[in-house]
Amino acid sequence: MTAITQNLPWFISDLGAAIIGQKCYSSLVENLNIDDVDCLKYSLSKGLGLGIVVGGSIMKVPQLMLVLSARSARGLSLPAYVLETLSYAITTAYSYRNGFPFSTYGENLFLSLQNTLITVLIIYLPTSKLQKATNTTIKLAIAAVGTLASGVALYALPTETLALLQLGTLPLSLFSKFPQILQNARSRSTGQLSAFAVISQIVGCLARLFTTATEVGDVIVTAGFALALLLNMVLGIQMWMYWGKDEKDVYSKTPIGVVNEKEHWSQDAQHRVDVVIPPKSPLPPPRHATASPTGRKWARKLD
Repeated sequence: MTAITQNLPWFISDLGAAIIGQKCYSSLVENLNIDDVDCLKYSLSKGLGLGIVVGGSIMKVPQLMLVLSARSARGLSLPAYVLETLSYAITTAYSYRNGFPFSTYGENLFLSLQNTLITVLIIYLPTSKLQKATNTTIKLAIAAVGTLASGVALYALPTETLALLQLGTLPLSLFSKFPQILQNARSRSTGQLSAFAVISQIVGCLARLFTTATEVGDVIVTAGFALALLLNMVLGIQMWMYWGKDEKDVYSKTPIGVVNEKEHWSQDAQHRVDVVIPPKSPLPPPRHATASPTGRKWARKLD
């Protein structure tokens, strides 16, 4: 068997060596040394990392399709997506500047781009039927300027400052999930939130904990993925609790004496017309002269 594995085509051997390194490729593939635990763990981490990067490149596509097909961003929290996008961008810049393997952070780059598109759609499309018309052009311009300024700043900041920002992604991840969690709990519905995206993030965080510990060993990055895993699991529980429910179902099930009666009185108040009735006069109504057949009017002659 080793005679075959040691004579594989050059494009296969070069690709394998590029992914898991020449040492592990020779040990696991060419020599079939399955007892090499370190190379097995490293190869598994590399495989998971590449799978996460590929999955991250399409993770938010179902969310984008849901929003575009419904022409509504109902149920999606704008602050949550802004903070989440910033967290992904900081992790991407920090990992790139520190020379980490692309397989350990590549999905953050793709998720930053996809989240930016979703954020633009949240600004552009209405989140509810009662949303007032606003000047979306100004909001989109502000979002574009903010995105460009953030990208330039993350690229130009010193490595020490990026380390502080990476440490700040821990509370940033916390605050990025809380608005979405609170909005789901308040409306008792997940709206246009994609179940595929939530489940993919849970699986991705689990895999990232393993790959980061194996290849990088950075405590800050590991803690960030652990916190993100916890909050994504909360979103997953909400998806299971509110599956198939809509915001209108919550209002339709509200007791009549609590909400519907108030709405009824408010609607009656809007259509009520006040009629003013004049007070009764103590004097008898005035007598009007009647016309005679000849057309003359008769009146009492006063002496």
